Amino acid sequence: MIAAPRRSFSLSIPGRVPLVLGPRTLVMGVLNVTPDSFSDGGLALDPARAVDLALAMQSAGADIIDLGAESTRPGARPVPVAEEIARARPVLKALAPRLKVPISIDTYKAAVATMAIDEGAAMVNDISGFDYDAAMGPAVARSGVPAVLMHTRGRPEDMYTHADYGNVVAEVLADLQRCVSRAQEFGVDRRKLIVDPGLGFAKRAAQSIAALVGLDHLAELGLPILIGPSRKSFLAAATGPLSPEDRDWPTAAAVTAAILGGAHIVRVHAVEKMVHVARLADALRLAASDS
Repeated sequence: MIAAPRRSFSLSIPGRVPLVLGPRTLVMGVLNVTPDSFSDGGLALDPARAVDLALAMQSAGADIIDLGAESTRPGARPVPVAEEIARARPVLKALAPRLKVPISIDTYKAAVATMAIDEGAAMVNDISGFDYDAAMGPAVARSGVPAVLMHTRGRPEDMYTHADYGNVVAEVLADLQRCVSRAQEFGVDRRKLIVDPGLGFAKRAAQSIAALVGLDHLAELGLPILIGPSRKSFLAAATGPLSPEDRDWPTAAAVTAAILGGAHIVRVHAVEKMVHVARLADALRLAASDS
């Protein structure tokens, strides 16, 4: 078995113990406070229910909770800033004092990110790589929090019209390098950046699979790698039609492939199951490096 080399990083978070990325894979739990997410829309729309779910994910082994208040599934329409804040703020207020693990805010809007950081969020996860909102990069730079730069093209409502690649792995790498350079121009410390190839975003099924298989090439950026294959529709290209809730088995295969390919963080819905998957994949990595 061959596992891609994986560098270790120490990710500084204001007011918190640094996150150590590399010795073991970190698990990021998805908490959608939206009525229309593709996997679990409406499940955590009530703030009390959202808090219970986040605490359960922490107990199950989540290292980070990723809170999102706007669906960015293919075809999704934008949510006004005020509505996104109204969904996220009460959850953050209730959750931040109770969680021991850091909260990431999944947004591409600077105003939402700033509010979330003020309410206790410790990371920003921007699907646009600081491209949709010109104020996001400066806002993150001022806050000093880490940020995930994800690869996509176009907007959620039209992303598939941009799924045109000659070499998807090389082009994702080049696009992410531009995102990283832009973030640094905004004043963001390179040591605070994480990259994500954006499986399912502006990529058809075969392109997402190619990006997953070629994940090791992202190591050329010299940054930690996050990947989010969880329950996405590209998995069903191999299995046949499955509902999102029935995609946890193929998600487990994708998580294993991602970890062997060098991912430092996996973003998942079924935290308890995927913690077990990640621990076995980590053991496989270690055994491969010792052989």
